[in-house]
Amino acid sequence: MKIIAVFKWSRNPQDGRVGMNGTLDWRGVKMAPNDDDPAVMEVANAIVEDGEIIGLTIGDGDIAWAAARGAARTMVVTDAQTETDSSVTAAVIAAAIKRVEGVDAVIIGDSVWDYGVVSALMGQLGWPAVAGVVSAAKEQGRLRVTRKMGTASQVLEVEGPVVLAAAANREEKNAPGMKEVLFARKKPVERLTMADLGLAPAGDVSSKGTRFPDTPPARMIDGKDPVAACKELMAALRSDGVL
Repeated sequence: MKIIAVFKWSRNPQDGRVGMNGTLDWRGVKMAPNDDDPAVMEVANAIVEDGEIIGLTIGDGDIAWAAARGAARTMVVTDAQTETDSSVTAAVIAAAIKRVEGVDAVIIGDSVWDYGVVSALMGQLGWPAVAGVVSAAKEQGRLRVTRKMGTASQVLEVEGPVVLAAAANREEKNAPGMKEVLFARKKPVERLTMADLGLAPAGDVSSKGTRFPDTPPARMIDGKDPVAACKELMAALRSDGVL
């Protein structure tokens, strides 16, 4: 199989600095592996067999991250601006994926850092997609994918090309050591630009101001008496036109 594993496609929201005027400052903040990126590589390694894993990232940061975890080579779009919006980021990732022939699966982290990129990427590629993936295996030419839905698990059989959005259910095990990282930095890297992908850099997004939404104050219900609390809740819902 030929698999593209997308990693370090977003910045950690906790690293951004919010100014007094509501603007977000990303200066000095590099691309970081999100919580689900190790799960991406785990799923990729489980289904690759005698195929190839290609790491794909954008912007800055350590491009050897996927190579140290099994990717044979890495593609990086060096001048992609990731602080614009989710659809732009997804368009860049999709354009890079389309440069590679014969891709069987694209695996990306189903990250809470930016849900919009994952769904937009699925739409950009127009492939079947499965979200919430926790594991996968290859059986008789098909992928047997397990995804988590709330407290239940669902097993699906899918054929490529397909997008799998992986979700971590535990911390990374057996993280690569210095030896693996140094070896990974010797693996092939293809550096691309927006111009190589036929895309124009998106303009900067500027904030024109911020304000709190116009919402009524919350109404607190004393729950010491469950019956009375239930009656008060039902009355409130009826008065608001919900029921």
